[in-house]
Amino acid sequence: MRSPCGHPALRLGDGVRPGPGGQRLGGSAVRPFHVQVPDGALADLRSRIAATRWPDPETVTDQSQGVQQARLRDLLHYWGTGYDWRKAEARLNALPQYVTTIDGVDLHFIWVRSRNPNALPVIITHGWPGSVFEFLKVIDPLSDPGAHGGKAIDAFDVVIPSIPGYGFSGKPTGTGWDPEHVARVWAELMQRLGYNRYVAQGGDWGALITSAMARQAPAGLAGIHLNLPATVPPEAAAALAVGGPAPAGLTGKERATYNAVFAFAKQGNSAYSTMLGARPQTIGYGVTDSPAFLAAFMLGHPGFAQWTYGAAPLTAPTKDEVLDDFTLYWLTNSAASAGRLYWENMGRSPLIAAAQKTADISLPVAVTVFPEDVYRPPETWVRRAYPSLIYFHEADKGGHFAAWEQPQLFAEELRAAFRPLRKF
Repeated sequence: MRSPCGHPALRLGDGVRPGPGGQRLGGSAVRPFHVQVPDGALADLRSRIAATRWPDPETVTDQSQGVQQARLRDLLHYWGTGYDWRKAEARLNALPQYVTTIDGVDLHFIWVRSRNPNALPVIITHGWPGSVFEFLKVIDPLSDPGAHGGKAIDAFDVVIPSIPGYGFSGKPTGTGWDPEHVARVWAELMQRLGYNRYVAQGGDWGALITSAMARQAPAGLAGIHLNLPATVPPEAAAALAVGGPAPAGLTGKERATYNAVFAFAKQGNSAYSTMLGARPQTIGYGVTDSPAFLAAFMLGHPGFAQWTYGAAPLTAPTKDEVLDDFTLYWLTNSAASAGRLYWENMGRSPLIAAAQKTADISLPVAVTVFPEDVYRPPETWVRRAYPSLIYFHEADKGGHFAAWEQPQLFAEELRAAFRPLRKF
């Protein structure tokens, strides 16, 4: 049987036990999913890595020209000779995975239900160049908090979908699959799973999708948590648009944030977003044909700016964890289809409050700012952008891939953020 991504060995099953609402989720509604990549696909990946044609090395000693060749060569060598996808495959298959079809696209998701019958359902959304792999280490702390330093009353049912065009989800064949569309699909998914009250969480693209859900306010959504909120106010956005100095009247922290965002753009750190927003198909040829280009392009994301390529083996994300993510893109041939989300969202900055219509959100909003993220908004901007803010916290560690990097801390943030929304 062919999978949503067209791979003949990513199999779907039939039948699944009743959901929390008591309905039977079987047949064509929700189907179990199992990953089994053929050996030939892995052999092809290794052969392509071995056949990489390398350019001249960079002419500087830093990353200002892009990913440094020596580090990438080491990573590619390990990817082609030492990395074991089967371990990642086993981790996925140890979890309950499903597929359901909404708006003509098959949606892959992990669905872990807590043993606590009063668990609060949460749908968690990844971004680019991430995937469901980002969240594997937070599933247990969220669904079984008592075993991870928390209280049993803070338990969650955890739903982690793959965005359409990403991973094991199907690939939209038409346009219009922007964050607003995905948000409506997520609401349908949670309803289909039988949840009449739930919360949502997201960072990166997940933040845009989660914010769109809050604006749409579907029945059952009780509140959201973001770790990359859109908070840049109008006067700062206008100054950034023309490359001007920080506007007058900013506090010291606001001015520091403005200057950091200004420098971030000026140094070319958002070049990947510009390329994908303008010509995702052109980029798609490279990321689809060359594992080296795929890895280099994704490592150019600023979320990896401080990553040491596995030099600190106990520091997450590890070398294997990053390659799990990259290999998922490769094996599902989803690097091009994933990039189209930038094209669909072109012209709507993920950081600017007005572009994301944050003032239209009336549902409760919680925000955690992680110190090593690509953007660290001050609390004043967060409160101005989200009038319904119920929780704000600046964590003491963690970056853009917070759940990957600090899973225990990430879980603690969700427990604290959503505690006021629980019904005991």
